Amino acid sequence: MSQPHRGTGRRPNILFVITDQQRADHVGFAGNEVVRTPNLDRLAERGTVFDNAWVANPVCMPNRSTIMTGRMPTAHGVIFNDRSLEWGANTFVRQFRNAGYRTALIGKSHLQHGMSRNSVVAVDAEGAIDDPYEPGWNTVEDAERYHDEIPELPGSFYGFDHVELAIDHGSRVTGHHLHWAIDRGGRYEDLVVPLSDESPAERRSDRWWQIYRPPYDPELHSTSFVADRTVAFIERAAAAGEPWLAWASFPDPHHPMCPPGEWFDRHDAADMVLPVTVDDPLTDAPGYLRRVSGIHPSQQRMWVQPCGVAGDHELVRAAIAATYGMVEMIDDRIGQILAAVERLDQASNTIVVFTSDHGDMMGDHGLMLKGRMHYRGTLQVPMIVADPTRAAARSSSLAGSIDLGPTLLELGGLERYDGIQGTSLVPVLDEPSAIVRDHVLIEDDLPRALVTNRRTPAKTRTLVTEALKYTRHSTGEEQLYDLVADPHELSHLGGSDPARRAAMIERLAEALIDAADDARGTPLGAR
Repeated sequence: MSQPHRGTGRRPNILFVITDQQRADHVGFAGNEVVRTPNLDRLAERGTVFDNAWVANPVCMPNRSTIMTGRMPTAHGVIFNDRSLEWGANTFVRQFRNAGYRTALIGKSHLQHGMSRNSVVAVDAEGAIDDPYEPGWNTVEDAERYHDEIPELPGSFYGFDHVELAIDHGSRVTGHHLHWAIDRGGRYEDLVVPLSDESPAERRSDRWWQIYRPPYDPELHSTSFVADRTVAFIERAAAAGEPWLAWASFPDPHHPMCPPGEWFDRHDAADMVLPVTVDDPLTDAPGYLRRVSGIHPSQQRMWVQPCGVAGDHELVRAAIAATYGMVEMIDDRIGQILAAVERLDQASNTIVVFTSDHGDMMGDHGLMLKGRMHYRGTLQVPMIVADPTRAAARSSSLAGSIDLGPTLLELGGLERYDGIQGTSLVPVLDEPSAIVRDHVLIEDDLPRALVTNRRTPAKTRTLVTEALKYTRHSTGEEQLYDLVADPHELSHLGGSDPARRAAMIERLAEALIDAADDARGTPLGAR
């Protein structure tokens, strides 16, 4: 049983709001003066803003599984978007459910590889271990299962007892979202569309098919679905007088960049400010990044492929403008959820978390999207923890996505389970200058079957400290930046500062040793 929220006598509710592929600087409370996020800004004014928050992996499934488990990708096993989180994996949500909470996942899950099965390349060999789970356990997020009717789902999905999925991105509508949209007047042919330039659009960029306005009403978009269904869940839980945990997961602002209706025209592309590093020649960058920079978005083989936009300022501005529209629509719907929490007299006892699973290059260093590009754009995320019993603050202390689960367990008075590698941020909530970690380790792995040449790094590891960021690729290439003196990461220090390079290599080695998992198969005593 969890403990009462301090000063309230009641167990705290948890509203966990997560977006997909949103940069740390794509919110007003981070100092962005163009994108308008009044609801998130107000949340930041009453919570603790972590200005130095980093992912454990800059890819969707690995980092989402890390948030859920409090474990590094190499520990929980989801190292890429081609395998599902083990059905028996323990999660912080499962702990709240076991303590009597109503738990709901609304929107994007991506704990299973249903939406990214195009990433799967089978290995022609027997597996390292046998799959002990019932057949079909990892098909909950297979979109085709939802095209005709909503299938029966398990009673608990990684600890969630209620699940309503929005499985895809852009204007492709699947999962529970599809049936919800059709019930509201949407046309099937406008909703179940390809993730390609064949998707219907009212207007589309002539520079890149992934920037367009879809042909349906904004009220049918995934952002509206997540808000509507989250509010409905909170209303039911409040009426029952039970504590609740809601995971409100918006598929946007992940590409394709297609905010619907008026949200598409919120910003004029011509007014967008280009990144300082947009024309970075990448002279000191790994060879892989220089090759990626030569792939223009119009030449992409896959819709998720990292690409280069150096020199194409028109495209970068259009992408930023459309992305800001998506962010602002999300902010508007987050406002609707927070207003419902207030209306239901739940605000004084509800802890609100806001973050994203990873970022996007968005033109930084002439690059776009994500994928083994270890710069701030993909690695740093927005993060707020708003506990109504604690004072508002901003903190520059290091924090990681991996820390959110342990933080909520402590705030809820619940015990940690074996194998958690994250650190609770509660000391920082109490004193914003407190330091709970001296580094953040970031992993990035490409499955062997996808590595077609030795020039492409199969493994990348980054260590972030208070002042430095060191990246080592399995190709032997490296990147070392002084984040204080060089926040735009333009000057690689590898050859010019051998002392700091050596110190960071040693610290990376120590971090890798510390992160090695010893929890699988651990004998557990009777409780």
